[in-house]
Amino acid sequence: MPPKRKQDGPVAAAATPKFAQKKTSPRTATTRPAPPTNVDKSITGDVNESGKQEKKGHGHLHRDGFNATLEPFYYQKNLEAPIDTAQDKWNLLPAFLKNKGLVKQHIDSFNHFINVELKKIIKAEPIITSDIDPNFYIKYLDIYVGRAQRSDENIYGDSKKESTITPNECRLSDLTYSAPIFVDVQYTKGRVAYRRRALCIGRMPIMLRSDRCVLAGKSEGEMFRMGECPLDPGGYFIVNGTEKVILVQEQLSKNRIIVETDNKKELIVASVTSSTHARKSKSYVVLKKDLLYAKHNILQEDIPICVLLRAMGVTSDMDMMAIVAGTDITLQDGFAVNFEETIKLGIFTQQQALDYIGQRIPISKKGGAFGQQRRNYVQEALEAISSVFIAHVPIENLNFRPKALYVAHMARRVLMAKQNPKLVDDRDYVGNKRLELAGQLLSLLFEDLFKKYNTDIKINMDKLLRRPNKVELPDPCPMMATHATHITSGMNRAIATGNWNLKRFRMDRAGVTHLLSRLSFIASLGMMTRIQSQFEKTRKVSGPRALQASQFGMLCPADTPEGEACGLVKNLALMTHITTEDEEGPIKQLIFMLGAEDIVTVGGAELYAPGSYVILLNGTPIAVTRHPSHFLISFRRLRRSGRVSEFVSVFINHHHCTINVATDEGRICRPLIIVEDKKSKVTKRYLKSLRQGSMDFDDFLARGLVEYLDVNEENDSNIAMYENKITTISTHLEIEPFTILGAVAGLIPYPHHNQSPRNTYQCAMGKQAIGFIASNQFLRIDTLLYLMVYPQRPLVKTRTIELTGYEKLPAGQNAIVAVMSYSGYDIEDALVLNKGSVDRGFGRCQVLRKYPVQLKQYANGTKDIIKPPDIENGVSIKKHALLDVDGIAAVGEKVSQGETYINKWVPDNANSSGLSETSSQTNGITTTSSANPASALSATSNRGYLPQAQTYRLPDPSVISSVMFHHNENTGTTLLKIQTRQTRRPEVGDKFSSRHGQKGVVGIIAEQVDMPFSDSGIVPDIIMNPHGFPSRMTVGKMLELVSGKSGIISGNFEYGTAFGGSKLADMSQCLIDHGYSYDGKDYLTSGITGEPLPAYVFKGPIYYQKLKHMVQDKMHSRSRGPRALLTRQPTEGRSRDGGLRLGEMERDCLIAYGASQLLRERLMLSSDKHEVEVCQNCGFMCFGRWCQRCEKAGEEECGRVVKMTLPYAFRLLQAELVSMNVDTRIMVDDEFPADGSRRQ
Repeated sequence: MPPKRKQDGPVAAAATPKFAQKKTSPRTATTRPAPPTNVDKSITGDVNESGKQEKKGHGHLHRDGFNATLEPFYYQKNLEAPIDTAQDKWNLLPAFLKNKGLVKQHIDSFNHFINVELKKIIKAEPIITSDIDPNFYIKYLDIYVGRAQRSDENIYGDSKKESTITPNECRLSDLTYSAPIFVDVQYTKGRVAYRRRALCIGRMPIMLRSDRCVLAGKSEGEMFRMGECPLDPGGYFIVNGTEKVILVQEQLSKNRIIVETDNKKELIVASVTSSTHARKSKSYVVLKKDLLYAKHNILQEDIPICVLLRAMGVTSDMDMMAIVAGTDITLQDGFAVNFEETIKLGIFTQQQALDYIGQRIPISKKGGAFGQQRRNYVQEALEAISSVFIAHVPIENLNFRPKALYVAHMARRVLMAKQNPKLVDDRDYVGNKRLELAGQLLSLLFEDLFKKYNTDIKINMDKLLRRPNKVELPDPCPMMATHATHITSGMNRAIATGNWNLKRFRMDRAGVTHLLSRLSFIASLGMMTRIQSQFEKTRKVSGPRALQASQFGMLCPADTPEGEACGLVKNLALMTHITTEDEEGPIKQLIFMLGAEDIVTVGGAELYAPGSYVILLNGTPIAVTRHPSHFLISFRRLRRSGRVSEFVSVFINHHHCTINVATDEGRICRPLIIVEDKKSKVTKRYLKSLRQGSMDFDDFLARGLVEYLDVNEENDSNIAMYENKITTISTHLEIEPFTILGAVAGLIPYPHHNQSPRNTYQCAMGKQAIGFIASNQFLRIDTLLYLMVYPQRPLVKTRTIELTGYEKLPAGQNAIVAVMSYSGYDIEDALVLNKGSVDRGFGRCQVLRKYPVQLKQYANGTKDIIKPPDIENGVSIKKHALLDVDGIAAVGEKVSQGETYINKWVPDNANSSGLSETSSQTNGITTTSSANPASALSATSNRGYLPQAQTYRLPDPSVISSVMFHHNENTGTTLLKIQTRQTRRPEVGDKFSSRHGQKGVVGIIAEQVDMPFSDSGIVPDIIMNPHGFPSRMTVGKMLELVSGKSGIISGNFEYGTAFGGSKLADMSQCLIDHGYSYDGKDYLTSGITGEPLPAYVFKGPIYYQKLKHMVQDKMHSRSRGPRALLTRQPTEGRSRDGGLRLGEMERDCLIAYGASQLLRERLMLSSDKHEVEVCQNCGFMCFGRWCQRCEKAGEEECGRVVKMTLPYAFRLLQAELVSMNVDTRIMVDDEFPADGSRRQ
């Protein structure tokens, strides 16, 4: 059942049929039936016309968020202007984003998982058998995921009926946006086989905008009607009403050889992490004291490499030398010493080698299944070599030749690294990394849950089949349906908590999912492109944090956090794509068709003969070619013609004499224009077709004009940055240089004129800017929402701003800034704000908070209720002044600290059995109240219920913005959400920032009459201190001011795109043409004295962002307040009304001053003063002037019990020491003894 909201009138209800609102104040934004405020009229118009346009067949005219191609072109050009390929090739960028989207890597990965990976998982183990009945089996024939739907709807995969569920309904109702997982099964009942289609075995959380999402393929207008934002990128999940995103995880390449050195131990190690659906393990080949050894966890000690090769069937020493060293004399000399090991050990045959290895494998002491005999050493060794050591190289019919060649290749790499240290691999090189996406992580999770589910079904069916007196033949389908909750809850729990605990794969990872940041539109977009490294953050190592040359164009060089995560958390660049897995089979056939010889058939002498190149498919040697150049050209020609997937990469490594073909998932790649014969293949004809809409990005790929290159293949290419830089050796051309930056760094105008850390600071602050978060922001009820009241489009924009949709959901305002010193309130980056501007709405924002309340139904039939307000003398009591007749605060009311907004009561016998007399009465009352709430609740006595009123706790008052109800018929619970609203003006201490990392707080809000003004009457909104420029070197900010000023005068939006944008000379000329100074300076008059200022002032528009850090949320002080129970010291933190801590450093200062009484007062008297009585005889504490230990009172012994004031923390320490059997005594002396002598 969809949620209901309190709101005004029938018009609003008609506009949003899902929300039945109670009432809303006239000024509440949620009541508006019109399109949300942050979509301009042109967009609204296009939404209405979109259907007509699509019917006419002009798909390219449809405004879909990537309409930068329809606007005046980059260099002041229009649609009719002639095309210049050098300048207009950037039009491929909106075409790419229209095709791929900004978060397409997440969606592609999820689609690959539900369409391909799920089927692979059930094919691996398709049959469940029984140990009791040999005739019984359950066989999975197919698996598929339905469309997103409610849990009580039954819409099958091939049904044309569609669910009316929307993601926003799930957000509001705290539901999980999911779809059923269906299987087709065949099973036996007795001796008869049955088939069952579309049996639900669980529910899968659905990624927004994926194939199974209700938003897939919807137009802007349809999305508006569903209460969704068309600009929302998707790529996240909604679990229990919260938006969760699975961040991209960075891993070292699987199934690839990495050669490293350990200088301390003087080792050279070649390691490979094998990863298959069956097993994941790591194998090593180590060079230790000039000898090669194989190493693996399964082996108790390292094994000489020659012994391992001999066990794999390479019995001839000559053959062994050939497959490792080839014809290279130095490598032969390096490898020859290893033969001595086999001679010493006396191993000359394969049988002896296997026996030697088997002795070093710990054999499990358990007997085999069904009483099989324990295996001998040779069988253990065969098992280990075939399926555990380098597990990803398949073994067929015990033919170990492919694996022997792989081990030999690892040994060769180690020997080459010994001869030439430059051949050691770099772990931080992007080509050696793979990115794990949502699809791969969910695939592991589902595989673990599915195998556990099958085990449970098998155990339960065995129980049923074991019964001697069966009334009827057991049917597995009802049992499979009841166990479906295991998969559902397992998937939901993992995504909700972010903990991937998979014992089957020895995976124990936390923090995989994060709450999607909704501070601003760009914050959520930046989170979708974030990459998390598995490297330990606390380690101070510079290698993984450094900016790698291989990151160019793949990862954003500016967008990384400050502090301990610097360089470890990265962001994708604008045009990157992360590959999904392609089938190896067809590629392997193609390699042999192109004339390569199967490596198994090639003799050892020919393997590394001069001119021979080994072909590696995903790191595994499979073939040899003697014509590497011809092979490369042919392969690339096939890929460009579309015969091979565009994401398959091929590159040559002349050092190792190998050709590498990669089809695996998680490689990071980007599109580039192909260059042939010193000419770009993208010509005017194709760009014209792109502009007219008759070609899209996929057509450019299919025609071989553009291709994807990964990092390794980029090393094999010569990429020209601009068309006029193409030379005879150029192979590719960049589409646009500014695409090396990510979506967040792309917002900065003229970033190439700034010092690089400033761009990094802005990337962090751009995510904290308050603005519009989505066009459905007033339909959402989030935990905390910051919204700007009057956001504006930036006057100086960039191409990235247009492409990401930031113009439609901006987060800032264009302020007239004067760079000058004004009073002393602008030092250290503080800003002077114009009070007139603030009054007119500059920097004004709204803070919306959610207060959820659940009305539960208990097992004994009782449930929580809401009672009307208590009435005294005909009016509500003061505490219930806000409440309506239904016991819920009225919309539009102002709520202050301590006031009740929901008068909730809970049954006092909620956990009872419901059999007693009192509980039955209560049940009767509850039933009546649910039938007719208004009359019954007023008559209900307080007997049987306890008050649990929800009160407002914040010190600042708010307005009740909206109230939402949702009743869940399955669980019987009712969910209420109250949304409060605060409107805030900028005040002293609020944080602002420009787009160049120039942050500052408001130092003073000056009266407009006191501000300087120009001769045309313009008064600046902000005055900024000029000392902010010299040391920061943010020249981009000055250029933004000049370009913005020119844009205002000429009536244009100017561009500050990286490595391009509007030229300063043109902007200065425009200023001169309109009678302004070319350098942006103006003549100003002082508002205080009325005299001209003694210098010209640099003044113009700069886009300023208001950040979420506001004084109202941080201001805190207290005199007295709550104390902690354990230590009796003041609590900590603003939310708990805590004290202000005087720390160790402050204490040191007071000691240095010698302010001992102040120190005593701060650290004890105002903190945890505790008075005790101490017995001077025994040194223990007394009570009531009586010492329990001495059994004497104080008076009898002439005052031997004395009073002392101690910190309670010392008293606690004493108690803890006593608990550890450590005796402490307090020895007390008089400071002023009776005999007149002073204590020494």
